[in-house]
Amino acid sequence: MDGNLRKYFGRLTGGMAAMAALALLAVAAPASADTGDEVPVGTRLAARTHPAVQLTSLTYSGEVVVPSNDVKQAAWDQLTNDATQAVLAGKIASDERSIAKFLFQRVAADVDRYLQPVGPERTVKAQVGGMCTGWWVTPDGYMVTGAHCVEMSNEQLSQTFAQQALEKFNKQDAKEIINGLRGLEADKEMLELVQQIYVTFNSTHMEIRGLQKSLSVLQSLPGGGVDKTAKEVPAELVSVGESYPGKDFALLKVNGQLNLPTVPLGEDVDVQTGDTLYISGFPGLVTNTPWFSIESKLDPALTEGPYNAKRSTQEGVPYIQTQAPSYHGNSGGPVFSRAGRVVGMLIAGTVSENGEASENESFVLPVSIIKEKLNEKNVKPSASLTTTKYNEALDDFFQRHYKDALPKFREVQALFPSHPYVAKYITDSQQAISSGKDETPQPVWLWVAIGAGVLILVGGGLLLLVLMRRRKKGPSSPQGQSPSPVYGGPYPGVNGSGGYPAQVGGGHDRQPVNGQVLPQGWQPQSLPPANGHRPGGTPGSYEAPRGGYDSPRPADGYDPQRPDGATQYVRPTPYGHQRPQPAPGQRPADSGAPDVADLEREIAELRRQLQHRPPDA
Repeated sequence: MDGNLRKYFGRLTGGMAAMAALALLAVAAPASADTGDEVPVGTRLAARTHPAVQLTSLTYSGEVVVPSNDVKQAAWDQLTNDATQAVLAGKIASDERSIAKFLFQRVAADVDRYLQPVGPERTVKAQVGGMCTGWWVTPDGYMVTGAHCVEMSNEQLSQTFAQQALEKFNKQDAKEIINGLRGLEADKEMLELVQQIYVTFNSTHMEIRGLQKSLSVLQSLPGGGVDKTAKEVPAELVSVGESYPGKDFALLKVNGQLNLPTVPLGEDVDVQTGDTLYISGFPGLVTNTPWFSIESKLDPALTEGPYNAKRSTQEGVPYIQTQAPSYHGNSGGPVFSRAGRVVGMLIAGTVSENGEASENESFVLPVSIIKEKLNEKNVKPSASLTTTKYNEALDDFFQRHYKDALPKFREVQALFPSHPYVAKYITDSQQAISSGKDETPQPVWLWVAIGAGVLILVGGGLLLLVLMRRRKKGPSSPQGQSPSPVYGGPYPGVNGSGGYPAQVGGGHDRQPVNGQVLPQGWQPQSLPPANGHRPGGTPGSYEAPRGGYDSPRPADGYDPQRPDGATQYVRPTPYGHQRPQPAPGQRPADSGAPDVADLEREIAELRRQLQHRPPDA
């Protein structure tokens, strides 16, 4: 291959390779065209974190004992006398309704002055408590929630039992008093006064016996979905701090857990004023409402709002104020940064005069306090394999790589059969694939194979092109130019000044000239000059020397053919003589010999090269 052809081949190969590479990139481009960035932050964050957010339940059960009641006669007689004097003085009207309201107002203001407990005792079994939010921090069952979510003070407990367990007794006692008014019809104001009297008395004299406390986490049963088969799993209280405004933290442990979904903890410095915070939890306005289904109640809600300010209580406990909405039941819920890491826990919110939560002020315990409390119990937060695989599957799902996501979701289901959301993602992925919405990129090995195939086709085409160009040039050369060297012949020297014969085989010390192997020691100077004359000889009478591979050279320079026929050596026709042409249809006598014209051209090329050799060569 000459230099120009070699350069042409190099340029052509490089260009075609570049085109093939560009074509390959063009085919593979759709794999990275969709990064899933259009998925809202809240949507992605909720999908990742909700499996680890659980509804918790605190329950107190026991037997509520309330004594019967009777009036203290002396105090009641004095009250009746006071009512009579007020009527006479014109301070109250003289009708029975006005007098009754006067009496009930005085009793409600000081119940124990006018009423006393008596037998028999009245009992009722009751359960009180509430629901909050917790979240897994380890795969084996450690959960974080608020301190006020796992215990109640004695005062809170009495008030709660009084509100939830004594309603029946309060209504019964009030009814008896109203009926004793001898047919007087009580209005709304009078009813409220009477009920308030017995709410106060029964709550004050109530006794709780056989009190038991239980903590539990609501989990779905195996099946991979949140449904009405969810059950309460008992939880053990490991550590509890002080309720708000203290370090409102509690640590629970649910035994027998494995591969639970978890959420990662961040740092206090991950967020600052103006950043968006995300609260996950179970608002009581849903969990305490009978209109919603159980599966709806077990699905966390996500709210968001700005980080307003960093606050500190009088005890020096830091809290974050945020406008992210929160409600009763959100207590203990994780608060996330935009990056999806826990930066705190929702603890408190302001309540209006009518008891409604205010969405404008929520208070969050910083994650540094949570880490401090976890370290005290040597609990190290960690991500589960379930979470890792689930997040990988979600990344594929949100990029519409459903074929890649589907086996990962199935692996999650195998790792944690009670996973509340994976079953739906499996169904959604299957439906997306069936409807042709899948955009999963082809595997890398396939693109490599396609690229290799393209390059092979390009290379094959280039090789065929080169062979065709050589075939066109091979039969003849332009007049006045030396013929192109043939395979096995000598390589031309630089600028046509001569060259070196090609090497033949490794370890051989003989070099081929014009397609024949010369014995060691043969020198090109033995060839005649270019004019065909040899010193002392007759023009045109020179015969080209012959030699065989490893055959001894006779003294006279002539080597006859070997008679055994093992290897035939054909003596070429003397230079300048034409070989007789065979008759039409007749085969040449020595058809196996090299073509005379080719040999003559090669010898002429050697002569030309020798003429340009330096004298001392």
